[in-house]
Amino acid sequence: MLKWIIILLIVAAVASLLGMPSLAGAAATGARILIGIVLIIFLLIALGVFALT
Repeated sequence: MLKWIIILLIVAAVASLLGMPSLAGAAATGARILIGIVLIIFLLIALGVFALT
């Protein structure tokens, strides 16, 4: 999932440099959503609510 976050951030950066604000915004929003999901999963694992087996 971290690979997808990095890809989306690169796409957002390139799109903003090329003058495509709607594509940059969409990619940044997707990356922001994935970062939120990763943080929630990390907190659940850290608190012991969700165990990886």
